[in-house]
Amino acid sequence: MRYLLDTNIVSYYLRRTTPLLEERVGEALKRHSIAISVITRAELRFGQAGMTPEDRRRGLIDSFLLRLPNIAWSTQAADDYGSLKDILKRQGTPIGDMDTLIAAHALAEDLILVTHNTRHFEKVPGLKLEDWMI
Repeated sequence: MRYLLDTNIVSYYLRRTTPLLEERVGEALKRHSIAISVITRAELRFGQAGMTPEDRRRGLIDSFLLRLPNIAWSTQAADDYGSLKDILKRQGTPIGDMDTLIAAHALAEDLILVTHNTRHFEKVPGLKLEDWMI
């Protein structure tokens, strides 16, 4: 595994926002080089829970989650979360709990976080980022 997809990039992918993103995710799936955090899975399931039964996005989410590996939350990720949240708080640059959890997970697994929200995640020391929307 090399890349961890952030929830926002998954949302862009599911909405078929750009051919470039579809191509990059497709290639990474073929190479088995991408995954999502179980935190992203939880966020996707939360969004899905608020959809009507007829909403076609429900099936898209289910299908996507079947194709993509999910990385379980680890003790190291929990430890990294605690120190990361403290660092961001002391710097006065908190990024929100779910994003901090995802960032800590990427750090713990030594993965590159793929997000379109790079300005937000650039606040995280040592986090490797890529934006597949550009």
